[in-house]
Amino acid sequence: MPRSSEQAGRFAYDGLDRVIHEKARLGVLTSLVAHAKGVVFGDLKQMCGLTDGNLSRHLQVLEEAGLIAIEKGFQHNRPQTVCRITAEGRRRYLDYLKVLEQVVRDAASAARAGGKPDAAPGVRRLKPA
Repeated sequence: MPRSSEQAGRFAYDGLDRVIHEKARLGVLTSLVAHAKGVVFGDLKQMCGLTDGNLSRHLQVLEEAGLIAIEKGFQHNRPQTVCRITAEGRRRYLDYLKVLEQVVRDAASAARAGGKPDAAPGVRRLKPA
């Protein structure tokens, strides 16, 4: 039975941005979306449960992708790094969430169907031996 164009790649979820989808980077972006004015490196490290080196590497990846901006400066004669999500980062994050919400809806629908044979139209089932 040929697949309809609607069924082709139905569960490919191409919108799950690989840069964002990594657990630590998702946590960093979620933290930054919740704090529009930005978050100091030490606070972000604590919020995300990451080490200095690990957070630094993830911030580098996010900055290279244009998702965040990193500002280095001083406060009370002490170095301070502040991270903020960019407009592009916010847009890509929200697009990512839309796809992730679809994944959750699909998973919930499949779970409710409980693997019934008619639950996935167009999918051929193997006959028991």
